[in-house]
Amino acid sequence: MSVNHFLTLLDLPSSDVLGIIDRAAELKKNLMLVKSQPNKTLGLLFEKPSTRTRVAFEVAMAQMGGSSIFLNNTESQLGRGEPIEDTARVLSRMVDCIAIRSFSHIALEQFAKHSLVPVINALSNDYHPCQLLADVQTFIEHRGNISGKRVAWIGDGNNMCHSYINAARVFDFELLIAAPKGFEPNRQLIAANNSRITLVSDPKQAAVDVDLIVTDVWASMGKEAEHAKRARAFNSFKVTPELMSLANSDALFMHCLPAHRGEEVSTELLDSPYSVVWDEAENRMHTQKALLEYLLN
Repeated sequence: MSVNHFLTLLDLPSSDVLGIIDRAAELKKNLMLVKSQPNKTLGLLFEKPSTRTRVAFEVAMAQMGGSSIFLNNTESQLGRGEPIEDTARVLSRMVDCIAIRSFSHIALEQFAKHSLVPVINALSNDYHPCQLLADVQTFIEHRGNISGKRVAWIGDGNNMCHSYINAARVFDFELLIAAPKGFEPNRQLIAANNSRITLVSDPKQAAVDVDLIVTDVWASMGKEAEHAKRARAFNSFKVTPELMSLANSDALFMHCLPAHRGEEVSTELLDSPYSVVWDEAENRMHTQKALLEYLLN
């Protein structure tokens, strides 16, 4: 029997992804609607540190009546060199679903290939699909359907940017990406979605008449040594009230957090009425709960 995995937004039919977000909205309004999973266990295998992702998954499983087991890289045999396929074969015989936070997306794919149970990408260097579920739920809560809207990504062409490219296809919106030269997203991914994507080098050009502006830290996990270099390259890419003023009057601002206040986003904007980052963060729990419900059933 085939196993559903969620490594990118494109792994599930678009209708099912939309259904997960609709279900998350229902569960947010009424927790009692959740399908009980009293004998189910989620394995959390994290190479990278986490706050929102880990807490959201653990609380979601607790609210579903299930349990979770957390292993960081130093606590698993993967950290001591066990082959990925061996760990996958063993863990998937003991738990019902596995969420992995990994540096390597290829390693994540290899793990899923040998797993007997669903594997969720809880963040890799290439994609962060769980965050996009929460982002789209948040937009729908505040502004309705995102289909046909204009979204601006300002900053690094990183895993979040890649997931926004996939999201433009799944949720049918236009995406404008402003990234400094040398920090653009994957060219093949851009080419495969060029009917929905516009790549520019000026954040002001990307921000004009959009419905949502999104950014992320300039140096993602694993890139901290490049911070000084990146700070120079991204100096003009800070999202501020002045940049937001170029967007539509009811535009929203999102950030997956944690934010470096005063770097990629000004403190004034992060705490402004434009910003829905706290709803966005909470919705990680609701969308991940709905995703688990989908995969476990």
